[in-house]
Amino acid sequence: MNSVDDTDVAGGAREAGRPGASKRAVIVTGGSRGLGRETTLRLAAQGCDLAVCGRDAASLEAVAEEVRARHGRTLHTERLDVLDESALAAFVRESAARLGRVHGLVTVAGGARGTDLRDTEPSDWDLTCRLNVTHPAIALREAADHLAGTGGSAVLVSSVSGWKPAPPAQYAAAKAAQIHMASSLARELGPRGVRVNCVSPGSMLIEGKGWARLRDEDPRAYRAFEKEFPGGRLVDPREVAEVIAFLLSDRARGVNGANIPVDGGQNAPSAYGY
Repeated sequence: MNSVDDTDVAGGAREAGRPGASKRAVIVTGGSRGLGRETTLRLAAQGCDLAVCGRDAASLEAVAEEVRARHGRTLHTERLDVLDESALAAFVRESAARLGRVHGLVTVAGGARGTDLRDTEPSDWDLTCRLNVTHPAIALREAADHLAGTGGSAVLVSSVSGWKPAPPAQYAAAKAAQIHMASSLARELGPRGVRVNCVSPGSMLIEGKGWARLRDEDPRAYRAFEKEFPGGRLVDPREVAEVIAFLLSDRARGVNGANIPVDGGQNAPSAYGY
């Protein structure tokens, strides 16, 4: 595991109106790019110490440097694929040891493999399930005792596709399972003082990702897709990160086992309809 400068800046990134945030420590999977990056930066801005994993070393280094430069927070990073279950479990254990406590877990890493039903192999369904269901389950299993010790919580990042039908089916099914798993684990871990919630982002506009490419390559199709949103625009990942940060905070103590859509009222989850 690589470690960015462990020197803490006393009160360095503490925001007005967010008491006690500087004492919190959070583990984020997939925390170096896209929504994961915005979540990492949002939590760092609140004064959290962080442990972040991801597959791309350059992205991890970039977000680590940004957190250090902008917020002066402790940040541990590790390059790994969450499909490597033993490495994922070790990352959570080592992160807890390095941070000294864990108040929150956010599982952002996810995705899918395969296309439509005819062209999708059983291995595609298996991999998609492992990414979106097995990975957060393992991470939470390893973090649960630490979260119980701090009265902490977990946020599993699902998708609008988990409750509004859209292809590909393997992704929709895995995200729906993730939502149900969160509510089940909330009941299991609740007596230990641990909250578990889901956030289901709508289609997010992230530079370099699919919807941004559609905007640049087929503006007409993109403008048509924007009509699926009552506000006429796709979701900003920073808006999702704000909700994740809220759910981890003590202000959300009464929220448990919930699935919170952050989709701008989106209709069809796909530019190609249901």
